[in-house]
Amino acid sequence: MAERPFSVLRDFLQSEAAGGIILMIAAALALVVANSPLSGAYFSALQAKGFGLSVEHWVNDGLMAVFFLLVGLEIKREVVHGQLSTWSRRVLPGLGALGGMAAPALVYLALNAQSPATLRGWAIPTATDIAFALGVLALLGPRVPASLKIFLTALAIIDDLGAVLIIALFYTADLSLPALGAAAAALGALVGLNRLGIGKLWPYLLLGAGLWGAMLQSGIHATIAGVALALTIPMRPAGGDRHSPLHRLEHALAKWVAYGIVPIFGFANAGVSFTGLQPSAALGSLPLGVALGLFLGKQIGVFGAAWTAIRLGFAERPQGASMAQLYGIAILCGIGFTMSLFIGALAFGGHPESSDAVKIGVLAGSGLSAILGSIVLLRCRGLSS
Repeated sequence: MAERPFSVLRDFLQSEAAGGIILMIAAALALVVANSPLSGAYFSALQAKGFGLSVEHWVNDGLMAVFFLLVGLEIKREVVHGQLSTWSRRVLPGLGALGGMAAPALVYLALNAQSPATLRGWAIPTATDIAFALGVLALLGPRVPASLKIFLTALAIIDDLGAVLIIALFYTADLSLPALGAAAAALGALVGLNRLGIGKLWPYLLLGAGLWGAMLQSGIHATIAGVALALTIPMRPAGGDRHSPLHRLEHALAKWVAYGIVPIFGFANAGVSFTGLQPSAALGSLPLGVALGLFLGKQIGVFGAAWTAIRLGFAERPQGASMAQLYGIAILCGIGFTMSLFIGALAFGGHPESSDAVKIGVLAGSGLSAILGSIVLLRCRGLSS
């Protein structure tokens, strides 16, 4: 009997829902703290500086580089050997992801067309939070066919790749040529290690740290270094190892990211004080554009693209799933928490009022998507055959 609490905790941490639930708790805790007597200490701690960067920057530029490293490893694995390894597997989630990025951006732009100051946030509602969405899906249990979980995972991975490209192309500051040169040299050395078949991880990680430092000074967001490093990690086992360096690194990082880095990011970025907040502020073009982009744009874009592809014969409907269930998954794609907050910080990091408006929009849009998506999936059934 004495061992039972430990086994329950272990079972929870090994479940699909765990990462998403912990992220939800971290976000809720941030909101509580930001609206409590501890709010002053909370916001001051985020701005405290150490080694030249604030705590907030260390979280967003440092810890999130590790998150992007894991994202890059997952993308590479899925493209080479996984759910995205063949054209037939890529078509439906690929088209769904494209529609799910385009439609939210258009919704946001339509609502902010008369506000040049907020147009920079067009990419905020384009991303799906894979941990949050899969956490909600896992809570629904066997009601949802496994094929839809695969579809959502593949779509979110492609979505993450799109978000990485958007950050690199549209959220880049003034470039420093010397720092870019140093980053290129580090990346070239990483490619060289791969070509030489080096199977030890420490040389890659050491050069990866140098790449991150160069990126931090270059004007390209430092987190892109994580993705670049991931793409150079070999997928071939070496030196008698059973598993490839990529598999070993991904396995080592997965729980640290899910149970540490992402919740810390959520706690550091979801806190918004409602003190003195006017109701009209929540209905401004910025928060409304983010919320409706996630809630309406995502479901319209994902389901519209998927439905069209299936009807035209470009792709097959996920096995055992009804169109109503596919629609429910499209709604869940509007959960854009982690990546949306991250892009919002890049777009409006120096403007506290705009940053708070982004957080309100992300929380509202993601919350509505989680609730309605769950209701739809609970009420509809899959195919009998």
